[in-house]
Amino acid sequence: MTVTESGDFRRGAALFARGEWWEAHEAWERPWLTARGDDRAFLQALILLAAALHKRWAHGSLTHRNYGKALRYLDALPGEYAGVDLARLRADVWDALQGPSRPESGLPALRVVGGGLFPA
Repeated sequence: MTVTESGDFRRGAALFARGEWWEAHEAWERPWLTARGDDRAFLQALILLAAALHKRWAHGSLTHRNYGKALRYLDALPGEYAGVDLARLRADVWDALQGPSRPESGLPALRVVGGGLFPA
């Protein structure tokens, strides 16, 4: 089973797309605990992106430290990993962190290369 096929991963992706970032963070933590190599870096980046969004929109933090930490993991991965368009996710999260108001549900979200939401 690939990292993106697990129920916890898919639940986290759906929560993330609904703007339930803390809950997505929690869902991804279980598979992160046992993941290795690039899968672990991938999950760590997602967890940090979710934490950055949660801190921005639940606590008003403008520091974006977790986004910076996530970039270290994303920089070690290709622009697409496990079917997820990481380049777009990275840009969408940055836009959401910089925006004047909380993003609508569905933005940012994990997307497959070509644009559809993950999991399709």
